[in-house]
Amino acid sequence: MPTELAVTSGHTGRSALAARRILRLAFGTGLSLWISQAVGWDISYIAPVLTMLLLAMPMARLKPKFIVVVVAALAVTIYGSFVFLPLLLHQKIVGLLLVGLALFHSFYFTARGGTAIVGTLITVGLALTVGIGTVSVDALLAVASGLMFGAAVGTAVAVLSHLLIADPIAAAAKPAAAKEEPDVVADVADAARRHAMRSLAVVAPILLWFVISGSSASNIAVLIKVAAMGQEVSRQGTRAAAKSLIVSTLAGGFAAIIAWEVLSMWPSLLLYTLLIVLAGLVFGPRIFKGDGLHDQADTWNYAYLTMIVVLAPAVLDGSFGSSADARFYDRLLMFAWATIYGVGAVYVFDAFWSGDRRNGR
Repeated sequence: MPTELAVTSGHTGRSALAARRILRLAFGTGLSLWISQAVGWDISYIAPVLTMLLLAMPMARLKPKFIVVVVAALAVTIYGSFVFLPLLLHQKIVGLLLVGLALFHSFYFTARGGTAIVGTLITVGLALTVGIGTVSVDALLAVASGLMFGAAVGTAVAVLSHLLIADPIAAAAKPAAAKEEPDVVADVADAARRHAMRSLAVVAPILLWFVISGSSASNIAVLIKVAAMGQEVSRQGTRAAAKSLIVSTLAGGFAAIIAWEVLSMWPSLLLYTLLIVLAGLVFGPRIFKGDGLHDQADTWNYAYLTMIVVLAPAVLDGSFGSSADARFYDRLLMFAWATIYGVGAVYVFDAFWSGDRRNGR
């Protein structure tokens, strides 16, 4: 019947759209990683991370204005955070309070419905600037230039991927959002503040430990993971946030272990790239569904990010063997401990700030 034919046609179109976006995600992330590894600038793996985050968005194409906003957010955060360094070096309490306020607003931005990639980049920029700048300004300048170069490469590859693998059909226009009543807006703002404070409780203590210990410069990947954890739980209830943290770390870590063991047998940039592409094809169906996102898209986005930031620093060391294995698994263990703390922080925070418990989440 015509109605059944239309439904079938619509379902096929949505499936084709999701398949095209999965392929674009895997191809673009793999290409960005290949370029970053071939050139090998400081923390070059920020390029495939940014490409992955951009391509994991259900957009028919990347608008130039959005690209400018993403790069500008990272640049302003990185170089704007330099103003915190004198205070962190000479008046640590004041400096840490200001950094905490800045982190809170980055989480609040996402919790209120802001673009997740912008909030994530702001948080990552703050964490890296503060963590590394308190150890070495020279190292911070190198990391800052590497981040900006990575942002340029990552966004360029994302745009190229959209041109090469375009959506087969135009994405349906979203209906205009209904105007919310003042009391609804107040409830949303209250929930956003609560979630932003919870994200701060996850990130701030770990960042503080890195600042005090002086080990942040050698654990940049862990800082990126911790910053991403804060954004990962910024919109979720208690159990959903805890589950997301555990699943993303386990899935990303397990994928990184498989890739590392394979590369240990045959070190090859081509094989490394193909493994990242394969991971994108595996994680992709759990990110895209129909003409939008899967219900668990955030979890699997951060699983893919976890795999990259666990694996990439180890591969950049340029050596395989017992010492490289030790460094790889030490870093993975730090990810695990950070996740365990994050899950505990979520449950403890929500136990005392009971706004989410009344919803049974």
